[in-house]
Amino acid sequence: MENATLIAASRAVALERQMSVIANNVANMDTNGFKSGKPLFIEQLNKMSDSEKYSMVENRGILRDLSSGPVSQTGNPLDLALEGDGYFTVDTLNGPRYTRAGNFSLNDQRELTNANGLPVLDENGSRLSIPANARDINISDDGMVTTELGQVGRIGVVRFEREQFMTELGNSLYSTDENPITESATKIRQGFLEGSNVQAVREMTDMIEVNRQYQNIQKILSNEHDRLRNAYSKLSKLS
Repeated sequence: MENATLIAASRAVALERQMSVIANNVANMDTNGFKSGKPLFIEQLNKMSDSEKYSMVENRGILRDLSSGPVSQTGNPLDLALEGDGYFTVDTLNGPRYTRAGNFSLNDQRELTNANGLPVLDENGSRLSIPANARDINISDDGMVTTELGQVGRIGVVRFEREQFMTELGNSLYSTDENPITESATKIRQGFLEGSNVQAVREMTDMIEVNRQYQNIQKILSNEHDRLRNAYSKLSKLS
């Protein structure tokens, strides 16, 4: 395959990956605690000869925007927003998972759960249960849960040294092989929710730009095809 075709095809694959990430961002514009991402590419140099090289791109993953999303007041005592770098911990069949989405509720066992029904864990890795007769639930900025009947427990908030290496699982959940670190600097705001940090205008602008570049790649490939066809036609007449 000709070098020009290789380079154009490499760019087309990169644009496809970029569009996929943009589409995921747009789909999660209204997802609580969602962090937008951008594809991370590196340059790959290939030799044409000892003196000439051509450049291609290689996909190396997704770079997440770790900035906080907008915080809005809901008045719901079980809606919690994090101010800082921490994560809530929820219990799953595959072990603990981490999230910044704080739209919680109580299940039939009066356990504090996330939007998908996964139990929220306390600072000791245990589930938090609200007494059946309790009506007034208060959660302080350090995560302590109390009712008119007394203290229930403290919501666990953790952080990670290599936050960028956390794996996105969907539904605002993340996993990691790194051991969590207890995070005391992050504060909890009761009656508030952190929204997605996706910037709609920027994503739509990026989508338009990707479409434009993809159209240019198609033109390059079409022109290259015509050039090669003409060259083969002329060579065949000379032979």
